[in-house]
Amino acid sequence: MEFHHVSVLLNETVNAVLTNPHGIYVDCTLGGAGHAHALGEQLAADGLLIGLDQDEVALATATERLRDLKCQVMTIPTNFKDLKTALTSRGITEVDGFIFDLGVSSYQLDTAERGFSYMQDGPLDMRMDRQGNLTAQDVVNGYSEADLVRIIQDYGEERWAKRIAQFIVAARSEKPITTTGELTKIIKQAIPAGARREGPHPAKRTFQAIRIEVNQELAILKDSFKDAVDLLKPGGRIGVITFHSLEDRITKQTFKELSTGCICPPELPVCVCHHVAVVKARNKAIEPGNEEVTANPRARSAKLRVAEKV
Repeated sequence: MEFHHVSVLLNETVNAVLTNPHGIYVDCTLGGAGHAHALGEQLAADGLLIGLDQDEVALATATERLRDLKCQVMTIPTNFKDLKTALTSRGITEVDGFIFDLGVSSYQLDTAERGFSYMQDGPLDMRMDRQGNLTAQDVVNGYSEADLVRIIQDYGEERWAKRIAQFIVAARSEKPITTTGELTKIIKQAIPAGARREGPHPAKRTFQAIRIEVNQELAILKDSFKDAVDLLKPGGRIGVITFHSLEDRITKQTFKELSTGCICPPELPVCVCHHVAVVKARNKAIEPGNEEVTANPRARSAKLRVAEKV
């Protein structure tokens, strides 16, 4: 299957991050290279576009799609949690802009054998990095009931987390759960019929939670954003696109922390923390318009947050 991904908030992201056509820009989630290519089209011949991705299919596809750009291009096979090492080891210590497009690509969702989709039957995998050790099957069959409740509640914000975990444990006691179709059926059985008729697909939140656990998506965000800001030039910008409230909350809180000066208790007469703001962040997130949501329903929950190095 050809790698296909529709990039959300494309022009908004490029316009928000691009400040210098001769600069260095890093797309930390290269994917199908939609944002990267649009940004690269705005760069001069001496500008440098760098793409990071842990998915080997995405990286190979993106490398080919970026060949027609006039700017310099570099692709690096790595998870963005290692962005600082990946860049500094190649002599790159100052960057003009970073883009993070979080979540799962359309290609990953639509490819049954990757195991991300509750709409198609496939093996319970969900690894963005195919070399990773932990799979969704490991989580579903190996985690305790208490741990399943925790991740489905915390990462999926699922009100029926306890029932879903109980049904999973009961089902796996009969035989291992190995496919997305089996898991989807179990989730549907766990959620009362009345609740299934309202809101999104009944398996959506649980699949999201397991995917986040498998790929440790939330655990790496804060430190990765801080590493990116450390490498930004003064006036350089970081743009982060999120697709659910947990990602957005971490992004917003991290930007707020990095844009706050003194954090001493108000009763202290003088500052002793010496904490200084390193970015200025936009207070309001940028969201897709009605036209984009109609053309690409997966953009509905997207939010873009931007911060600039001071």
